[in-house]
Amino acid sequence: MGADRTYAYGAAAGVLGDLLLGDPRRGHPVAVFGRAAGAVERALWHDHRGWGALHTAVCAGGAVALGALAARAVRPRRTASTALTAAATWAVVGGTSLAREARAIGRALEAGDVEAARARLPHLCGRDPQALDADGIARAVVESVAENTSDAVVGALVWGAVAGVPGLLGFRAVNTLDAMVGHKSPRHRRYGWASARLDDVAGWPGARLTAALAAVAGPDPRGALRAWRADAHRHPSPNAGPVEASFAGALGVRLGGTLSYGGRVEHRPPLNGATGRPVRATDIDRAVRLSRRVGLLALGTTLGARALLKGRGK
Repeated sequence: MGADRTYAYGAAAGVLGDLLLGDPRRGHPVAVFGRAAGAVERALWHDHRGWGALHTAVCAGGAVALGALAARAVRPRRTASTALTAAATWAVVGGTSLAREARAIGRALEAGDVEAARARLPHLCGRDPQALDADGIARAVVESVAENTSDAVVGALVWGAVAGVPGLLGFRAVNTLDAMVGHKSPRHRRYGWASARLDDVAGWPGARLTAALAAVAGPDPRGALRAWRADAHRHPSPNAGPVEASFAGALGVRLGGTLSYGGRVEHRPPLNGATGRPVRATDIDRAVRLSRRVGLLALGTTLGARALLKGRGK
């Protein structure tokens, strides 16, 4: 029970730190990991799945090992263990930065400054901003808020509850690797395959929990469940589909459609297309508020599940 309370206090403190402080402007641990992963890629890159799998194992395995060693070193000291958990949670949870960037774009759109919104969009997602009008930018932001609620908040809390500090760092490492090499560019189509597949596996539980909590916390629970059931499987991503569909139904908007990444155009089926309306700039703040509620519910849910499972194991 002492270890469970130590983790719970640390995780709660880390989430509170994110709410109050957001991400550091310089020297973010995730950015440090990204630079290290980039150096590993430069050393290992071959247009081959095996070399990509080695890259994934070295980087993700290194993050997990670092977390395990640090947790073991402070385990006898409860205060130090709580502080380590708090620092790791704060480092991997990015809800405040997500909200800040989304709202900045929303304010620009509401002011009619589409160019400012386009300039800000790359801070949030990888869409081609010049290919989007105001409504397209608003839709991209809401989709990114939904997906990143799972990737940057809920998924990390799930794996932290499962495996403590190693789980927190390992999940963020896997998610970062997918963002770096998992996309289907010519350079990474084979090399990034292992990172992309591992991210699909690691993100599966967090995505389903995010979708369920969006239904619970959103203004239209029935709409969220209906869109999740009807449309999630139509999305090309097995994890973004449930999350975006549930957010779309909860908010009463229509997501999906045509989008462009790095000059590559994709035509995705609509999510909540039967009843949802087009996304407006004002929906960005609604999506952010829903994301906040989902993140706080996820903290409580994962801590409760961890305590229950640990209690049954005794």
